[in-house]
Amino acid sequence: MIHVEWHEYVLTALAFGLCLAIVLVRSRFPRLSGRVDDLNAVQAMHTSLTPRIGGIAIFGALGLSVVLVPDSISEPYAKFMLATLLLFLVGLAEDLGFAVSPRLRFLAAIGASLLAIWLLGVWLPRAGIPGLDAVMDYWVVGVPVTLLITAGISNGFNLIDGVNGLASFTAIAAAVALSYIAEAAGYAIMVHLAMMVAAAAFGFFLLNYPFGLIFLGDAGAYTLGFVLSWCGVSILLSAPEVSPWALLLTLFWPVADTLLAIYRRFRRNKGVSAPDRLHVHQMVMRVMEICILGRNRRQIANPLTTLVLLPFIIAPPIAGVLLWNQNQNAFLAVVIFGVLFFASYAAAPRLIRRFRR
Repeated sequence: MIHVEWHEYVLTALAFGLCLAIVLVRSRFPRLSGRVDDLNAVQAMHTSLTPRIGGIAIFGALGLSVVLVPDSISEPYAKFMLATLLLFLVGLAEDLGFAVSPRLRFLAAIGASLLAIWLLGVWLPRAGIPGLDAVMDYWVVGVPVTLLITAGISNGFNLIDGVNGLASFTAIAAAVALSYIAEAAGYAIMVHLAMMVAAAAFGFFLLNYPFGLIFLGDAGAYTLGFVLSWCGVSILLSAPEVSPWALLLTLFWPVADTLLAIYRRFRRNKGVSAPDRLHVHQMVMRVMEICILGRNRRQIANPLTTLVLLPFIIAPPIAGVLLWNQNQNAFLAVVIFGVLFFASYAAAPRLIRRFRR
């Protein structure tokens, strides 16, 4: 059983305090209040200007964690946070209105992972795929795979950050699941490192859900995805019996949403980074507005969407914990959840039309 340590309460309090301070002072600093263009964006899901620099609270709390970790890992952990800083700053520039393109943000995620690999001298050791695992030790294979996975998950958290509480709750669920897997594998250090990520995300969550007083922004979403993906890499490096597919289950929702977005945009002959309003959470919220609550009820439909999706977000991480050392079964679980995810999305338009009749 995982016990919450005092420093995790400190990180929650710090993240909450930083978010509260931003909310309270936003009227004095117009740039903190969000941008009018945000309300007109294709993917916009809110109706009023809202600070989107919650990433400051997330990174601030994780930055403090550098002095709270055991001495045995303080140096490599500080190097990792230095790599994370690169991605955080690029995301923050976008959040503050400096128009950083999606491509540049994705390149920043790749650059941050490259910096982490260079500073720490490690990369993803295995992927749970026979044949591929045999050559993962070679940097020419292992490094590109690591970059693809860590940057992809970082971007995935940004894609699901569309309704109140969704991305932060997904991060909390993933971090807690990773902590339980680390405990089962006897990797004591990661038990509390992952819980510190959960604590930071929870401090933000308290002001983001249900009323959306502050948003993660790119800095927060990318940072959470980046840190969680590298927590998974660390577990695989230190616990050989852990299944990579079980770790993928802990991060299933952002990964599945990203793959769906790529497929959807490819079929529509649009750029991979082109925004749209066809993410799962956006579809669910529109169903709430059009078929159940009525239009102009977005202040209710927005947080209710997260509540409706919670069971689907929680189920894969729970499976990941239960199957943490069963590679084949964890792979089958990924396939099952993937089929259910894509089949449900494909069937949704027909069900909506039938419901509206």
